[in-house]
Amino acid sequence: MSERPFLPRVTLVLGGARSGKSGHAESLIGTACAAGCYRGATYVATAEALDAEMAARIAEHRRRRGDLWSTVEAPRDLVPALTAHADPKRPMLVDCLTLWLSNIIGDSHDADSEISALVDGLRNLAGPVVLVANEVGLGIVPDNALARTFRDRAGRLNQRVAELADRVLFVAAGLPLVLKDRDRDKE
Repeated sequence: MSERPFLPRVTLVLGGARSGKSGHAESLIGTACAAGCYRGATYVATAEALDAEMAARIAEHRRRRGDLWSTVEAPRDLVPALTAHADPKRPMLVDCLTLWLSNIIGDSHDADSEISALVDGLRNLAGPVVLVANEVGLGIVPDNALARTFRDRAGRLNQRVAELADRVLFVAAGLPLVLKDRDRDKE
């Protein structure tokens, strides 16, 4: 079966830290744009440069992406950013849901309500979106309540988005594994 260049409505790319998930998500959109399916892409960034190390990571991501991409910063207000920039001819990439969740928990927002709003918003987007998230549940059980709460909410966030998604990929060591693909399941 050959790889199809169009993007499903919602794609979720999961993986551990430095697994290659962001690069793979970018390549999905880059391939679709190179095939003429879309006219550019929008990168929805949830990171904030709160220290020099994070600023360097953000700069590296921007350098790697190139001119195909415009950037929208949405460290907390993700649903309004997605709604405002949704376009059937311009896919969006959200990198990453895990950092967004950390931001809203850190600001004492109701994470469960924010997650529900995100899932509801994804159902009605006008264009394709690829979402990147960390799989944080594969390691040891954290030794403190805050870290366990974060891990549990991140797991529930990933499950809810994966349930809605048309395609779900898991990336390990730069290699993608297809966990779900509704289009291929129909074949």
